[in-house]
Amino acid sequence: MNDWAGKRYWLVGASEGLGAALAQKLSAAGVHLILSARSRDKLEALAAELPGPSDVQPVDINDKDALEKVVDEIGEIDGVVHMAGVYWPFGAKDWDAEQANAMAEINFVGAMKLMGVVVPRFVERDSGHIVLTGSLSGFRGLPGSAPYCSSKAGVMVLAESLYADLRKTGVRMQLVNPGFIKTRLTDKNDFNMPFIMEPEAAAQVFFEHMNTSAFKRSFPTVFSWVFRGSQFLPDWLYYRLFA
Repeated sequence: MNDWAGKRYWLVGASEGLGAALAQKLSAAGVHLILSARSRDKLEALAAELPGPSDVQPVDINDKDALEKVVDEIGEIDGVVHMAGVYWPFGAKDWDAEQANAMAEINFVGAMKLMGVVVPRFVERDSGHIVLTGSLSGFRGLPGSAPYCSSKAGVMVLAESLYADLRKTGVRMQLVNPGFIKTRLTDKNDFNMPFIMEPEAAAQVFFEHMNTSAFKRSFPTVFSWVFRGSQFLPDWLYYRLFA
């Protein structure tokens, strides 16, 4: 178990859902939070509910200059948790270019821009904790979700590559791959979502992983076996089963 008291963590994508639930967990553990998302109103409402200290820093994760400004204003932090993301359920037959590009830009490019302002600072001082949020859908391509799957796959490979570079340094790198979580994003789905979790339960798993030295956590565990196991299937069998 980490000693969280007095630590300062920047939570990007904290305004609702899993991000807000994790903010409650970290705040209860004694973390001083810097809360970021695009909506100031939602962030201020969350900050008012937290048991511990927090600062509100609205930011668009795709705005590199704005991210740099926030980093300069908040000063030295102990860690950053990336949770920002958008989602619309569609695939190739119903392609929406605007929404597809938004998923790519916010989910993946936004994570890259966030790492661009955090990683060099952590590397320079040889300390810090980075947590990226992937998805079970990022393990392999799925029907009806090409933009989202590919954006999350990008985040997951980004985390894996950073871990390869940083694992023997003072910078701790972690990746969390959740399954379905009941939020306004999954409310858009019109299909059955096995093992769907409430944000509070998912945040508990997330927080427990942050207390370990392990790199990756995919959950719910049993459900994750389907996605991780699919990577070992030959293409002809995988697409017969999943497509």
